[in-house]
Amino acid sequence: MEEENQTGVVYFHFCPFSTNSTVASLVFVGFLLLYLGSLIGNLTIGLTVWQDHSLHTPMYFFLFVLATLELGYSTNIAPLTLASILSMGKMLISLPSCGAQMFFFILLGGSDCVLLAIMAYDRYVAICHPLHYSLIMSWQLCGQMTLGSLGLGFLLSLPLTILICHLPFCGHNEIYHFFCDMPAVMRLACTDTRIHQAALFAISMAAVAIPFLLICLSYGCIVATILRMKSTEGKRRAFSTCSSHLLVVVLQYGCCTLIYLRPSSSYTPEEGRAVSVVYTFFSPLLNPLIYSIRNQEVAVAVKRLLARMFWLRKPETFLPGKIIH
Repeated sequence: MEEENQTGVVYFHFCPFSTNSTVASLVFVGFLLLYLGSLIGNLTIGLTVWQDHSLHTPMYFFLFVLATLELGYSTNIAPLTLASILSMGKMLISLPSCGAQMFFFILLGGSDCVLLAIMAYDRYVAICHPLHYSLIMSWQLCGQMTLGSLGLGFLLSLPLTILICHLPFCGHNEIYHFFCDMPAVMRLACTDTRIHQAALFAISMAAVAIPFLLICLSYGCIVATILRMKSTEGKRRAFSTCSSHLLVVVLQYGCCTLIYLRPSSSYTPEEGRAVSVVYTFFSPLLNPLIYSIRNQEVAVAVKRLLARMFWLRKPETFLPGKIIH
């Protein structure tokens, strides 16, 4: 706390996963591989949708936005976490820096949840109103809904970040987490945080519970429409277009519900940190894998992109009297 006394700025440090250097090194390597995997996976999905004209549809436009959000989301968390692991928890982070991480965490995470609800609505229109799909899901509406999800994320993140950053902190400033998560930071405040906890719950309801209810409503209509289909092939295709999205929804909303829609007294900090590893490191890695494996169009487009990149980088081979490209 010497830095706080000299500069007037509050500093935190993250609780290390282990005080054993060997274990810490293994955790660092594991997190680094997960982060690199999420970067490569989401960049591949984004470039594939960007370059493949057959994927220039509203459904894949939203997938492109989702991959972009996941890139920002994981990059907001992973570098600071990796640096803290390397320092064995000795690295200091100032309150403004912690607030900036919280702001982008809520902004990108909230936008991600809202975007998943928009993607469910897209599937609802495609399956329940196929003849009017191109009329309803215009590019203008797609752009407006995407900007709306980012705008809502901004409106949710700014007031909560300001509230938490104005809390008084004193004494023990070790965050029992690997990033500046809101409940973990609020536990360190030396004042009553019931208003802040109520604000966090209200924001979690707006970012998690309401979009999830809209997703359930969309898929309720989708299932009812699919069950009325007479063609077995039509049912199979309809379910296959939704399966990837459903898996991502279960992974994202399941973790967020366990942390942000439960009273903090109902789970331990250890449980919160373990669940957070899933949605900050595993989820950004699994999302592109789920879409590329479960969605045949994306899988084929990724193979085309990789084949094109390999062909462009393939060196020229010179033979006597002949040039082979």
